[in-house]
Amino acid sequence: MEIQTSALMAQSTIAPAIKMKYCIYARKSTEQEEKQILSIDSQVNEMLALAKRDNIEVADIYREAHSAKDSGQRPVFKKLLEDIRSGKFNGIISWNPDRLSRNAGDLGSVVDLMDQKALVEIRTYGQKFTNNPSDKFLLMILCSQAKLENDNKSVNVKRGLRTRCEMGLWPAQAPTGYLNSPNVNELCVVHTDPIRAPIVKQMFEKIAYEGWSGKKVSLWIHNELKMTARSGKPLTMSNIFCILHNHFYYGVFEYPKKSGKWYQGKHTPIISKELFDEVQGLLVYRRTAKATPKEFAFTKMMTCGLCGSGITAQEKYKKLADGSVRKYIYYSCTAIKDRNCKKVFLQEEDLISQLTEMMDKIDLNQSGLRKKLSAEIERHKRFSVGILGNTERDYSVKDIDIRNYAKYLLKEGSIFEKRDLLVCLKSKLVLSNKEIKLS
Repeated sequence: MEIQTSALMAQSTIAPAIKMKYCIYARKSTEQEEKQILSIDSQVNEMLALAKRDNIEVADIYREAHSAKDSGQRPVFKKLLEDIRSGKFNGIISWNPDRLSRNAGDLGSVVDLMDQKALVEIRTYGQKFTNNPSDKFLLMILCSQAKLENDNKSVNVKRGLRTRCEMGLWPAQAPTGYLNSPNVNELCVVHTDPIRAPIVKQMFEKIAYEGWSGKKVSLWIHNELKMTARSGKPLTMSNIFCILHNHFYYGVFEYPKKSGKWYQGKHTPIISKELFDEVQGLLVYRRTAKATPKEFAFTKMMTCGLCGSGITAQEKYKKLADGSVRKYIYYSCTAIKDRNCKKVFLQEEDLISQLTEMMDKIDLNQSGLRKKLSAEIERHKRFSVGILGNTERDYSVKDIDIRNYAKYLLKEGSIFEKRDLLVCLKSKLVLSNKEIKLS
């Protein structure tokens, strides 16, 4: 029995050697880390030197450009874990433990692989971690320390930003009309932009005192002033409305945005609060008025023959000599595709006149209009007999001139009847130089 026991003990001490297959993992440093951590290429060079020193064969190198702060957000690291699970590697060489993980989720994945014996060893520049309790505990402490540093940095940065806001300083990119101070001793200080600040002020004044719309301001900035953002790109309509709604221009600001935390800024206001409030009232009124846009008969049925944009319409009122007021409707290009489109205005009466003449030149029998007319006659027949009590008459489409019916709809029909008529034409209408054509 003693001989058998001794033999078993001897066999247990001679464990088969595990064939090690290593890979190198190098991760790009964050902006906060880059002063203390080597670049990816420097990390790789150091790890290759370590492998050569310890006679370790490196089978592959993984380079990562994503931050290790958030769990599961590194595609290269995910691929590395998958390769370890599949048995491609069982060892990792990394510059530092925090290169592998700075969050609890990814750290747990690494330790799980060690528990499963899929990951046998992790080597760093000055340490080695194997699958034993002490090494794994130390690995978790070092990675947890990196996470603690991340969390503390976040708290400190937020506290620093809050302190600067309480001092009236703006801790971000200066809005249009202001410039961030280039002086390193004036961190978060902004100065008025001598070129753009006067234009921003005029934007508010033209809306408040001259009745300009946001679109008119946009055209003025693009076509006359040629003003751009600091990046050199043109100011979009969205940029302009952001300016018009920004409280920063009269001296206060909210930070972070939509946080409800407001601060009195130390920067020089470009406009007064009264001017700002006046513009907000006008913008709200116009936005409310546009919430239920007025319908026009032909706006959705035509395109501009010059630039291909859609057609819009607007009402104009003129006071006549007898004291009455007459309404006119004008159609013109929206100029969405080309701001410089040489659009012209066509009065609705002239538009209907041209469409009426067009009815004499096209084949309405092939347009689907006859089918619509038949349905209309049938509806009128049911109304005449069922509601008015008239005797049924022999209504027939043949008795009605289909062209006269089309002209009647153009002149007397409702907005929707006019649109249905033009849909029946199965052709697009193009407005060019005050003339309507079929395309």
